[in-house]
Amino acid sequence: MGRMHTHRHGKSHSIRPATVRAPSWITLDAKGVEELVVKYSKDGLTPSQIGIKLRDQHSIPLIKSITKKSMGQVLEENDLKSEMPEDLENIVNKAVGLQKHLKVNKGDNRNVRSLELIEAKVHRLSVYYKRIGRIPKTWKYKSVVAQLE
Repeated sequence: MGRMHTHRHGKSHSIRPATVRAPSWITLDAKGVEELVVKYSKDGLTPSQIGIKLRDQHSIPLIKSITKKSMGQVLEENDLKSEMPEDLENIVNKAVGLQKHLKVNKGDNRNVRSLELIEAKVHRLSVYYKRIGRIPKTWKYKSVVAQLE
């Protein structure tokens, strides 16, 4: 969804491990990995930040191959899942920052269009999350309300 409104394709991204089996160099067991995820979540890290920290500091490429559960499931079992999905929250924050920019720079017409595209992404993502029950059916994005949060 990141490059939905552009013609550029981009190749810079990390690649998930090819095999589903846990790598041989990992010394932590499933319980230890879950404890790390819970610890980092209590420290205030988002799920993507936890994944990066596990990858870079603990050499754990994917926790699902070790714990047989996704990070979301681990966080949900320990009542640490946020009420708003991380990707939706990031896009809403991006829209709020752009709205603040447009209040100061009223002649920036190019970013008016960018704000429209970002708000379209917010709408599409919110429809999906309402459908699967991740956010309440009554949740609605309003640009004025988003600025106050």
